[in-house]
Amino acid sequence: MADARGHLFPFAPVLVGVGIGVWFAWPWEPGFWSYLALVLAVLAFGAGAWHWPGTPRPLLIGLCCLLLGPLAGGLRAQTMAAPMLDFRYYGPVQGRVIEVDRSQTDALRLTLDRVVLERTDPARTPVTVRVSLRGEQRWLTPAPGQTVLMTAHLAAPQGPVEPGGFDFRRMAFFERLGAVGYTNTPVVLWAEPAPRDQIIARIRTHLSNGIQSAIPGDPGAFSAGVMTGDRSGLSLQAVQDLRDSSLAHLLAISGMNLAFLISFTFALLRGGLALIPPVALRLDGKKLAAAISLPIAGFYLLLSGSNVATERAFVMVAVMLGAVLLDRAAITLRSVAIAALVLLLWQPEALLEPGFQMSFAATIALVAGFEGLAKRVEQRRLWRGVPMVMTLVLSSVIGGFATAPYAAAHFNRFTDYGLLANLLTVPVMGAVVMPAGAVAAILAPLGLAYPALWVMGQGSAWILWVAARIAALEGAVTPIPMPPDVVLPLFTLGALWLILWPFRARLLGLVPVTVAFWLWSDHARPLLLIDAEARVLGVMGPDGRAISREKGGGFTVQNWLENDGDLSGQAAGFARPGFVETDAGLRFALGPWRGLVLTKGQRPDCAGADVVILPAAVLEDLGEAPDLPCRVIGPEVLEVTGPLAILPDGSLRPTFLAKRMWTPPGAGGELPPPLQ
Repeated sequence: MADARGHLFPFAPVLVGVGIGVWFAWPWEPGFWSYLALVLAVLAFGAGAWHWPGTPRPLLIGLCCLLLGPLAGGLRAQTMAAPMLDFRYYGPVQGRVIEVDRSQTDALRLTLDRVVLERTDPARTPVTVRVSLRGEQRWLTPAPGQTVLMTAHLAAPQGPVEPGGFDFRRMAFFERLGAVGYTNTPVVLWAEPAPRDQIIARIRTHLSNGIQSAIPGDPGAFSAGVMTGDRSGLSLQAVQDLRDSSLAHLLAISGMNLAFLISFTFALLRGGLALIPPVALRLDGKKLAAAISLPIAGFYLLLSGSNVATERAFVMVAVMLGAVLLDRAAITLRSVAIAALVLLLWQPEALLEPGFQMSFAATIALVAGFEGLAKRVEQRRLWRGVPMVMTLVLSSVIGGFATAPYAAAHFNRFTDYGLLANLLTVPVMGAVVMPAGAVAAILAPLGLAYPALWVMGQGSAWILWVAARIAALEGAVTPIPMPPDVVLPLFTLGALWLILWPFRARLLGLVPVTVAFWLWSDHARPLLLIDAEARVLGVMGPDGRAISREKGGGFTVQNWLENDGDLSGQAAGFARPGFVETDAGLRFALGPWRGLVLTKGQRPDCAGADVVILPAAVLEDLGEAPDLPCRVIGPEVLEVTGPLAILPDGSLRPTFLAKRMWTPPGAGGELPPPLQ
């Protein structure tokens, strides 16, 4: 521990992250006395670290960091708590547009605040709602700041579609998004934006429209997306091609985009200042360029919508520019650790998001990898172009290798030709698209932006062309099953120990990494999956998961199949053997157990089944739950458990077991007994 002094600071965000992870996994909501005990413990350990130098100090500081995680999570949850709709609403909705984007089905989508719902107490009204627009709305050009009126269906954000799945409801809680829904009716413009209302968002919309008017089609939409964060104009096919070719990160305003823009701005400012002798001889051009670049990065953060990915990128860029101002190395593991520590304490929920995990995995791997290679490369005399080519190839290889486990775990796919796609497009992104966008922004007030926008459009068209060609290759995407919950934390901690610990004991990190991959490869998917209303079921068979319905519950079924490592659709799942229609209902087999799904118009009966599934729609017809001698899983059970999984050993795994601030009312409780 004494020999490691000077190398321990990067472990601070790791320990804070462990504390946050434990807080999110806690089975109940901690109360006031729990947080008070944590505060007192932090103060006690901090006082001990102050008074006891030597080996105890880093251990006590580590304990403080570990306890700061739950405190940060609790504080964030309390400050972000807002009403979430606890009933299904249909009626008039009025609100102010704060964001315009597109859903996964390519429908235009509006996020509203200042929400007014008919016959709903303001205390129960969500702070923000998100509504998808179905059908033609040609009379309306939605823009931030507008007040609109519509008739919409709204409900609380959906939780995970299966146990261990992505919890959209939890994400919505931390975004203060209290309801989502859709409208089939015309949307009426109730009031134009006030002069200073949503000014940054309106500037973003104005710039996006200007870029797309100068660059037609998907290249213009892509250019607008990377410059302003407005991706609503990009076609669904282009988005899918970017995903299947591992190029979706170019569209997100993340560390790479912001780094490209600020690097170009920094170089332009530093070079320009060097051309002015009175300034160059009296001021430090490098520091002055950094000082000017920092507010530019801040304005770009606001312009892009201040989403989580951009906030994360801004913090990292701000730390690096601050290091330049303080005469420190800008890109080190210490600077990455500072950025991670700020983000985790500021937004603890980011720890669970794919973007946070992938961006920091790539950054840490790149910094550590290039630090290890720097000395070896410096010792050899290389042709001037070799380091540039090596940097390009190695950055794509190291970044892709570091993010692959996280992408596979969260998105259930591995892009086989992702390295090739990145090698063909990342240089164009950094040398053409982002610099041309910056030059266009500088020349726009003079009316001279078109040549730069044309260049930007050509670069964007090349990126989309490569994405389409790579995505169309046979075997471009390999499906990957969802791992157990413990895999990513185990892999992450092992990999971090392998990178951060300065001595040979770092090799011990290979043990948890190996165990994580073994658990992933040996993981068996659930025998049966039941959605929250028992409307659709999926039973695992020899040919894959069979689906009980050909239509309905499409989003849920798609996620089930992807989590199985199956890229086929609902129609293919419905055609598989697994469910047999009989007079009593749909019969299915679960190993030694027999199951039955009751259908409308049938007399409720066990009919020789060990477990009977009672859909909510059937219960509405019956009026009350039937008293049957077999095991019945119906709305009363699913209201507590959420979507339910039956594992190969007959145990039942609920989606909602913990009672937390973001879980639905009445959900969570004791673990259901296994099948007998």
